[in-house]
Amino acid sequence: MDFEFSEEQQAFAKEVEAFLDEHDDPHVFDVTRENMAQIVDTPLRRAFMAKLGEQGWLGMTWPKEYGGTEGEGVYEYLLNEQLAGRGGPQIGKGVGIIGKTLIHHGSDKLKAEFLPKILRNEVEFAVGYSEPDAGSDAASMKLKATKDGDGWRLNGQKVWTTSAHFAEWYWLGARTDPDNKHQGITLFLVPLDHPGITIKEIWTMGDERTNEVFLDDVWVHDDYVVGDVNKGFQYISEALDLERFTMFTFSPVEQRFDILVEYVKTATRDGEPLRDDPIIRQRMARLATDLEVSRVLGLRVVHASMKGGAPPTTQASEYKLFTTELSKRLADASMDICGPGSQLRVRTKEAPLEGRSESTYRYTVIDTIGGGTSEVQKNIIARRELGLPKNF
Repeated sequence: MDFEFSEEQQAFAKEVEAFLDEHDDPHVFDVTRENMAQIVDTPLRRAFMAKLGEQGWLGMTWPKEYGGTEGEGVYEYLLNEQLAGRGGPQIGKGVGIIGKTLIHHGSDKLKAEFLPKILRNEVEFAVGYSEPDAGSDAASMKLKATKDGDGWRLNGQKVWTTSAHFAEWYWLGARTDPDNKHQGITLFLVPLDHPGITIKEIWTMGDERTNEVFLDDVWVHDDYVVGDVNKGFQYISEALDLERFTMFTFSPVEQRFDILVEYVKTATRDGEPLRDDPIIRQRMARLATDLEVSRVLGLRVVHASMKGGAPPTTQASEYKLFTTELSKRLADASMDICGPGSQLRVRTKEAPLEGRSESTYRYTVIDTIGGGTSEVQKNIIARRELGLPKNF
């Protein structure tokens, strides 16, 4: 595969960069929120994403019949990386997880109702897979869906639903067959203003809000079943392959490394330049090498996706595992290299890197959990790529 971008692709990246310069707004872009900067959680962020829709940049890879342009996935990648590099909202859930799943498996009614809204950024979704006893193992979810007339009645609890407090629709899996673990889950779309839904906040160590969601006799019409009954785990697995790649971008990691490099170039310790310390030079060289590995792993996912067919499961897991663990190692290195001052809170002017080390140290732990923990990614790679038995 070719690891360089074509002239057309480079021109598109420059077009996006110019657009972002024109619409720069500190209330929309905030690199200090790290990976959580991608969520579209304020009116200003929603308005900005609507402008992306007006540019025709939402759903670029979708079929033309659904409002897309059937563009190559690399353009979506370039757009998302540019957004992530600015600490801006990204195209993740609506265009990727929900939109692409509806295109492949949704009814005509669901496509007609939701796809145009996604392209105009008129709707936000929360994703409900995790439960108190079903975190990384989504197939263990227990939230119960019982057939009731021409619909279903949902009862149970979800947890770690980050967008539930501002989204309009809940994309969630529920147990419709208690006797079949992997072939007994169904996907539903549920309005989050339903009177049977209770949302309770949980604050993370990264100062970001996520939520517990309780469903008490929530009735959902058959029209809002996504795809076939009991096929939800298959759809969730396909969507998670997209999530592992699109929601854990490379640009912010590269940016934090560049900031650390600039610090090491000029900082001193005990009167000696840090750049001359052989231990620090060795550590920085290792991080630089790992960054290039991460970049190429990401491009490999793009390349595999452009071939069509099933999502690149193992490549997405390899990228997600390596990049999020690298991001954590980079955060550790920033804390070590910048010394005691690195513990000062983010945006502290007197702190090394203005406190960026402290915030990334807290945020990066979360990234190794979202979209499936590092342990889950290792299991996927072991079974599907290396052919190892399930219980090895």
